[in-house]
Amino acid sequence: MKKIAQTFAGFILLMGLAVADMGNNLQLSQEQLDNLGVSLSKIELAKSFTILNAPAKVVLPAGNEYSVSSSQAGLVVKINASMGDTVKKGQVLAQINSPELLANQRLYLKALNDLQLNLLAYDRDKQLVAEGVIAERRWQETSSQYNTFVYEANELKQLLEISGMTVGEIDQLAKTHQLSGQLNVRAPISGVVMDRSVLVGERIDIQAPLFKVALLDELWLEVNVPHERIDSIKLGDLVLIDNSSVSAEIILMGQSVNADNQTIQVKAKVREKHPDIRTGETINTQIIKVLKTPAYKVPNTAVAQYEGKFFVFVRNSSGFLIRPITVIGKQGDESIIKGDFSGEEAIAIKGAVVLKAHWLGLGSAE
Repeated sequence: MKKIAQTFAGFILLMGLAVADMGNNLQLSQEQLDNLGVSLSKIELAKSFTILNAPAKVVLPAGNEYSVSSSQAGLVVKINASMGDTVKKGQVLAQINSPELLANQRLYLKALNDLQLNLLAYDRDKQLVAEGVIAERRWQETSSQYNTFVYEANELKQLLEISGMTVGEIDQLAKTHQLSGQLNVRAPISGVVMDRSVLVGERIDIQAPLFKVALLDELWLEVNVPHERIDSIKLGDLVLIDNSSVSAEIILMGQSVNADNQTIQVKAKVREKHPDIRTGETINTQIIKVLKTPAYKVPNTAVAQYEGKFFVFVRNSSGFLIRPITVIGKQGDESIIKGDFSGEEAIAIKGAVVLKAHWLGLGSAE
């Protein structure tokens, strides 16, 4: 038994030496190729390839969705927008009767009246101190009191603005002194109403959510990538939506693994607005690697492997040239390879296993 093992080991060693001596050329005639059933095809340039398929969810980027709430408690008397409506910035979405708004308006008018009265004392003492009639201390007290009234009026004006009144409406209130408890809820941006959570006749509390308005000019895809595949993905890779012409570009990559499904979330920005996708939708996608250096697409059957290295058989005048390659990806029945090619080579796409056997001295061309 020991002698047989030694003989077999010697054979393997001699075979390895024989292969090393053969070099990278395999001489075969056309008749031999026909007998072996070898088929040829021109190598094909590849511009991209699919890294993996993964589910994704269509979402809005941060900052493109706004929650519209009521700044005052009150009764909803009118609704001017429904889900799906396109609205302009500042457009009135709903109207609310608010006792608190009336109270704030009264306080503001009182503050303006107090300010006006104090302005008379301010102007009087300013002149008197300039003439040396009154002491500097009295002027400082008058000035300080006047500034207090100014601050109070400005504060109440800002509260009215926060409540939903425009600067024009506040100025009109100051001129006419006509109070109105009607609070106008306005759109914070130009966009689309994504949700409405209030009905006419409903009593609402302060800060109650009423609408969601979103800017839909930009959409993102949240793609769940198996954590063991994340190293094969880079920023700038493309994401294609199945059965659609929509494409997106990866702009963010998560750093943590979801404990429930062992995936890492990758975010891709949709390149252009498209009616085929909507926020909240779950879709199937392909992550595509765009190749920036020359690479080629060949059938898997054209690739031979030996001692952890990959090769293809390139047709030449005397038979085949064994060309070493690097396999950078696979998609279905095809491999994406890199190597020293001009792009015009014809390679063996059928019968590569037989050619490998002859190259290694394990077969006969007859």
